Amino acid sequence: MDPNTWTVVVLTEEAFGDVDARNVAELHADARAAGDDVRHVVLVPADTQRSLLAGFLDHLSLGELKEAFAEVREGRHPDGARADAETALAATLAALRELGLSAEGRTTDDDPLPAVRDALSDGPDARELVVVTRPHAVEDTLHTDWASRARDEFGVPVLHVYAGTTRLG
Repeated sequence: MDPNTWTVVVLTEEAFGDVDARNVAELHADARAAGDDVRHVVLVPADTQRSLLAGFLDHLSLGELKEAFAEVREGRHPDGARADAETALAATLAALRELGLSAEGRTTDDDPLPAVRDALSDGPDARELVVVTRPHAVEDTLHTDWASRARDEFGVPVLHVYAGTTRLG
């Protein structure tokens, strides 16, 4: 295996915008400039079982009253969640590739950590996990969010960034 080839696993719950793609690109710009081949494996869960109460509280914590009540009123249909995940994956891969990054990916089941484990164990040399999510009041506070769970379970650095910002989770 080439020591200058390594992988960053990216777990996101929504499509990357420009800010998210730039954040990921800037993380390893120096390594790429030095000739390292940095691959990105993007995972997007089809979150079909997200708690309506947790979603409601997340929106309320951000002052999003209209979205909070829409979450409860509309719920989430499993087929819609899978289609949303596929769309988010395609948009994220396109955003990363547009910045010249090597990126591939797939959607996962509701709990993405088994897929993260697989991606981290697949070569070449997965060095870290970047988790991009919206703020989740309940999960973030209780440390049951994906990034906290991954820190407890995997032996790689985990960076948690809130989507659309440079704020760390």
